[in-house]
Amino acid sequence: MQVILLEKVGKLGSLGDVVKVKDGYARNFLIPSKLARRATEAAIKEFEVRRAELEKAAGDKLAAAQALGESLTGKSVRIAQKAGVDGRLFGSVTNADVVEALGKIGIALSKSQVRMPNGPLKTVGEHSVSVAPHTDVVVELTVTVVALAD
Repeated sequence: MQVILLEKVGKLGSLGDVVKVKDGYARNFLIPSKLARRATEAAIKEFEVRRAELEKAAGDKLAAAQALGESLTGKSVRIAQKAGVDGRLFGSVTNADVVEALGKIGIALSKSQVRMPNGPLKTVGEHSVSVAPHTDVVVELTVTVVALAD
């Protein structure tokens, strides 16, 4: 299916690109998320009329993401979990736990914006986690996992 992108989509294209994607991806994700529209003649003409407005909105989103990235730079989050004597956790620290800890210090993110390169954290110590509030803005965050004192 041919779609025209209304926002930048990672590994697919940027604003205004007409790309061919699988039907299910377009129907179930891109179109309901308002990231794309079917690339019909009428939709392309309408997009060209609204192009400046959409580019301004995309620029505003990028600026907000960069501001959030600046506020996250150098931050560290401390998460307490139950652990055994050898430093392994009972369970693990997931991106949801990182989002919850960031929410406690006043930074609102979604789970999909927190990327854990090596999967959930399963040991006590300092770990590096990527936070991507925008496809062009990726910030490293230090997550310190400590053993919960009983």
